[in-house]
Amino acid sequence: MCLIVVGWRVHPDYPLVVAANRDEFYARPTAALARWPDAPQVIGGLDLEAGGTWLGITGMGRFAAVTNVREPGVVKGLLSRGALTRNFLTSELTASEYASQIDYAQYSGFNLLLSDGKSLVYCSNRDGPPRVLAPGVYGLSNQLLDSPWPKLLQARERFAEALPRLPDESAFFDLLADQGIVDDKNLPSTGVPIEWERLLSAIFVKSENYGTRASTLVWQGANGDIAIHEKSFGPFGQPLQSSVISTSV
Repeated sequence: MCLIVVGWRVHPDYPLVVAANRDEFYARPTAALARWPDAPQVIGGLDLEAGGTWLGITGMGRFAAVTNVREPGVVKGLLSRGALTRNFLTSELTASEYASQIDYAQYSGFNLLLSDGKSLVYCSNRDGPPRVLAPGVYGLSNQLLDSPWPKLLQARERFAEALPRLPDESAFFDLLADQGIVDDKNLPSTGVPIEWERLLSAIFVKSENYGTRASTLVWQGANGDIAIHEKSFGPFGQPLQSSVISTSV
């Protein structure tokens, strides 16, 4: 997952709202949004190569999402980062308890957002200790929480503008579909070639081999009801399918 914006307890009717794009190579095998066969309380996509997920939520409001830290040339960790989300979603630990027991050295660089419905926790093995987040709008890409990358600043601003319009989802998906490329003078420097910096500077990434595979909107009502809408894409941003799952508690 390469872009996540979260509204935590800033909307009176929707305490958790998440808009996210997952960027990945199109060749990596993936299952689209669904209830997991081996853990039907979990709703999310599945990475069929390593068995984890980039984003998921349960009917009781446990939420987890992960992004990679872009650090080319760094030795890879032993464990898949997608296991971080899977293991939390299928556990009964609080968000803080789970964050405190992660063996951070076993993973490549990651950012992880966890909610048990009562708190939202951010943790990373490239930042300080886990921290509980106050109500607000937060953004993650492939650096640390709220790093001032142009696409992340824009995404947070447009997300905040879209929040009052819920349950209308259109402004969120317009945001997630933005293919604008950042001017070279404003690009972050993350150690990849300039052609990749340009490509990855868009909110919605598209090319022949790599790009935004899924755009996902998740929101939880104050009554506990959950709605998840995911659109999936192929090479050059070709639309593939749209899935909607909702729950009532």
